[in-house]
Amino acid sequence: MTVNYTPVGICPNNITVDVEDGIINSVEFNGGCPGNLLGISKLVRGMKVKDVIEQFENVKCGNRASSCPAELAKVLKSL
Repeated sequence: MTVNYTPVGICPNNITVDVEDGIINSVEFNGGCPGNLLGISKLVRGMKVKDVIEQFENVKCGNRASSCPAELAKVLKSL
């Protein structure tokens, strides 16, 4: 299942996630810090959705209410 998500309060304007049987196949951030987001995308590939949610859902970016990892967790929770 591939999902496109429009995040709120972070630099990327879109997150695309592909998940099959509870395992992340791919994540792509459109916009934001390319190196950091490519790193996150590579790190989570092959991981269980529930494990990524547990690790990322409360991560903040400076004084912002959310972060790229937290927004990724929101996408994954919606699946």
